[in-house]
Amino acid sequence: MPPIFNKVHHIAIICSDYQRSKEFYAGLLGLPVIREVYRRERDSYKLDLKISDSCSLELFSFPSPPKRLSYPEAAGLRHIAFEVENIEAVCSFLLAHGVATEPIRIDEFTNKKCTFFHDPDDLPIEIYQG
Repeated sequence: MPPIFNKVHHIAIICSDYQRSKEFYAGLLGLPVIREVYRRERDSYKLDLKISDSCSLELFSFPSPPKRLSYPEAAGLRHIAFEVENIEAVCSFLLAHGVATEPIRIDEFTNKKCTFFHDPDDLPIEIYQG
């Protein structure tokens, strides 16, 4: 059977502090804003950010969202990963803006450089040199 999916369309994140996460993803990481909507009936914001021509990141805010397990081997979605051209430059940029990264390592299967950092809600984000 051929694959049933074409590509990843979007990634959705519920954040605990909408303004802080908006500044992190749109401001610091520079993801362009597609649209921002306030949904009064849910007391919720939804922010669509462009990752690529075919993929977006959705940030949601909800009043008092439950905490999520965040340690590395908890069941569920493990992390999101972004491809970068120059991992050292991205790590330097993040560090200069107060975002710590793990040491750069080599993926044992692809021999590509990768590392992790965390968003304001401690969600793990991988950067992977393509």
